Amino acid sequence: MLERLFHRSSFLIFASVALIATSTIGQTTEFHGQASGWVVGSSQVSTIADGGLRYLPDFIAGQNVADDVSANVELSLNTIGSAMIATNEHPSFDDNLKLYRAWFRIGTDRLETRIGLQKISFGSAMLFRPLMWFDRIDPRDPLQLTDGVYGLLSRYTFQDNTNIWLWGLYGNNDTKGWELAPTEKGTVEFGGRMQSSLWDGELGVTYHHRRADIQQMTALIPLTTYSNSPEDRVGLDGKWDVGIGVWFEASVSRFDIDLPQLSVQRLWTVGADYTIGVGNGLYVAVEHFRMERPTAIFASSTGTGFSGLSMSYPIGILDQVSGIIYRDWNNERWYRIVTWQRKYDNWSFYLMGFWDPETIQIYPGQGGTNSFAGKGVQLMAVFNH
Repeated sequence: MLERLFHRSSFLIFASVALIATSTIGQTTEFHGQASGWVVGSSQVSTIADGGLRYLPDFIAGQNVADDVSANVELSLNTIGSAMIATNEHPSFDDNLKLYRAWFRIGTDRLETRIGLQKISFGSAMLFRPLMWFDRIDPRDPLQLTDGVYGLLSRYTFQDNTNIWLWGLYGNNDTKGWELAPTEKGTVEFGGRMQSSLWDGELGVTYHHRRADIQQMTALIPLTTYSNSPEDRVGLDGKWDVGIGVWFEASVSRFDIDLPQLSVQRLWTVGADYTIGVGNGLYVAVEHFRMERPTAIFASSTGTGFSGLSMSYPIGILDQVSGIIYRDWNNERWYRIVTWQRKYDNWSFYLMGFWDPETIQIYPGQGGTNSFAGKGVQLMAVFNH
């Protein structure tokens, strides 16, 4: 715990010093923020209602340090307070303050390097993302919030728009994305990605390596058998326009352990989207997702299957209606949410109605403002400045 606290504190100090130095001599200094509040009424057995307030202050500064070289720094905090009213219990309150983003960037037109607490996200899929390796974005969350990762990321873009990513991560001791076990403390994760144009679209190849602390998977692995294991992940994704948009995304992870039932995880998604010329334009996207645990990378296997349908329709200038439906084929369950949004210059209002199972089983470590479990209604107001 002390190592982690020191690690995160040093990033905060580093970002603060860089922010002050850059803003003192910099060409641009900006302060933004997002305030949001929400109230949820749910049919869950133990919960009657809950709500909360969140504020994300965001400081950004930039400076041109040479003719074609710029430096930027961002520091953002996540401050949140929430309350819950449960059946036959006193109301409970919770508050939290933590870093949301804290990074320093230096770059040119083709090369950029960023160090600190940052968001790393890539891939073609929208609803079910096999390449959700370092974030946990729920597509049903209007704010699209996710914790970042501590690390160093460099990206280079060639003249034909081919781009190469290289990263190294350290100090991220919680599980990320689809991980079942956290990274072993004190170890470095590393990987890279190449994305290039192919026909009328793009194709990407991604790799990542880490040492997983599989002792944390106590329900699956005896503590006396294994302590940690190398894990290698390979991802492949692509997206094209063939009259309609089509894409695929796949990821394979392999642990170096002699337990065939747990050594491989295989995820894949295929999807398509199209805007139908009805009224103001009805946008429709569909995806099908599979998660499997075969005994070998290319072995056949049963698994978990989900299908998703997303639709959105603008009603005039201020309003938009959207909906997402998931089908869990293995457990024969439906997930449904309908959202009405009204947007002004700085304000956005959301009214969401959801009808889900009592236990959410789509995403690991369900993120976002609310997990939308059970049946209920959520009202949210957001102010951006």
